[in-house]
Amino acid sequence: MTPIRTEQLTVVPANEASWTDLAAIFGTSDPGRCQCQRFKVRGWIWRDSTQEERTAMLREQTGCDEPGAPNTSGLVAYVDGEPAGWVAVEPRTAYPKLRSKPMLWRGRDEDRDDDGVWAITCFVVRKGFRGRGLTYLLAEATIDYARSRGAAALEGYPMIAPPGKKITWGEMHVGARQVFEDAGFTEITHPTLRRVVMRIDFRETAP
Repeated sequence: MTPIRTEQLTVVPANEASWTDLAAIFGTSDPGRCQCQRFKVRGWIWRDSTQEERTAMLREQTGCDEPGAPNTSGLVAYVDGEPAGWVAVEPRTAYPKLRSKPMLWRGRDEDRDDDGVWAITCFVVRKGFRGRGLTYLLAEATIDYARSRGAAALEGYPMIAPPGKKITWGEMHVGARQVFEDAGFTEITHPTLRRVVMRIDFRETAP
């Protein structure tokens, strides 16, 4: 498939996009079921929330159709004007379940309640736009966005895809390590065989 060119791409905060566009990106498969609530719902996502609740939560968190909203929870990508992708990015403290996952904190001694650290937790690419490099472009877009909103650091929790092994969306929605590497993130820990924590510290990269 033909890679998406920069001139074809527009990325906006989700509150500047329409809810109709975001719903089209999520569709009705796994992303549509989760509604980007895996790290938001404190309990087990399917047991402790309904589809309707998760949808309402996402709509409230994004503030879609509200350009003047003070906060949003991610970015929406358009390719040639068509809604094509989503990436969740906001302060790490907005994700209660990140705080309680011991695996993500192995080898790290830092304040889990630091609002200055932002996190990327989910990528969704709409059917018809997959396999064209959009995830890479979305990862790059989060950097300037988080920095412009005052983030001191930005991190993600990508998976490593073993050669020849099929990985489901349920595992890879957090992104692949290569995506973060290409965007300029640095691995800071490798807590499990297939999971890494990657980060950009704006305090160190500032001119």
